[in-house]
Amino acid sequence: MDLKELITFQTILKEGTFSRAAEKLNYAQSTISNQMQRLEKEIGVQLFNRGWDVELTSAGERFALEIDKLIQHWNDVTNLTKALQQDEIGNLHIGGIESAMQTLLPHTMRLFHEQKPRISCQFTMGNTDALSQAIIKKELDLAICGEPSDSLPFFFKPLYQEKMAIVVDRSHPLLERNHVTFRELLHYPLISGGPTCLYYSQITKLLSHYEVTLPHLHTINQISAIPHFAKGTLAVGLVLDSTPLIPEVVRMDMAWDEPVIPIGILQLRGQHAAPFSYKQLFLQLLKKVITSS
Repeated sequence: MDLKELITFQTILKEGTFSRAAEKLNYAQSTISNQMQRLEKEIGVQLFNRGWDVELTSAGERFALEIDKLIQHWNDVTNLTKALQQDEIGNLHIGGIESAMQTLLPHTMRLFHEQKPRISCQFTMGNTDALSQAIIKKELDLAICGEPSDSLPFFFKPLYQEKMAIVVDRSHPLLERNHVTFRELLHYPLISGGPTCLYYSQITKLLSHYEVTLPHLHTINQISAIPHFAKGTLAVGLVLDSTPLIPEVVRMDMAWDEPVIPIGILQLRGQHAAPFSYKQLFLQLLKKVITSS
């Protein structure tokens, strides 16, 4: 039994006759007949009642139910064989937003290295906009980031959610209040990520809901630096919940509907990881790390 015989059988079922299957596969009809005779001999059962139209025997009907699985299994075994030959040496180019680079990707790399010690991983940190452009240029195999504004070229699989957090200096007067609303933040300078950061557009939309004189909105393209800029000032830092803090600032509890930002795997559409590849292994380990954290 070989793959050609299985595909021929599958095509006969779809086309309805041996002659149309031969035309579809660009074979002589005698080739189709010979392949089916070999297949029947190899598996030891008669698949067709002989005639002009395709009429399956009871054994043929059972075989027909399994043909798609058989072909898929054949392809999977072929891919596995190639992976065993090729996936022991190679390079994996992975992008990640700042928060993913702090714990998620380092932990995943350690697990990956245990199984694929000869695969080199090259990591690039950036915001979602920069990472999506690098994927289009094929400088990255995949990225862990948000969903880009122009998502048509990509396949995006959400993995978890990031929330926004408010951070201020430990001596900030707002900390003396028991209940703080977002409106009250507008009396102070705001510091957020830049226009290409995940949550910038959500912040500006949120600000547009208030008919007040808006505060100065300072932007920094590296979110982890925001706590340093808020230190020793009256400024209010808008960061991601996973952003590491420094001792001089604290996260402030506030009653508000903070924006939720989906984070996931970004790849070019149609180029997701093949089964058994080291790229697929990395993604499996990544999901395992997320689940266990």
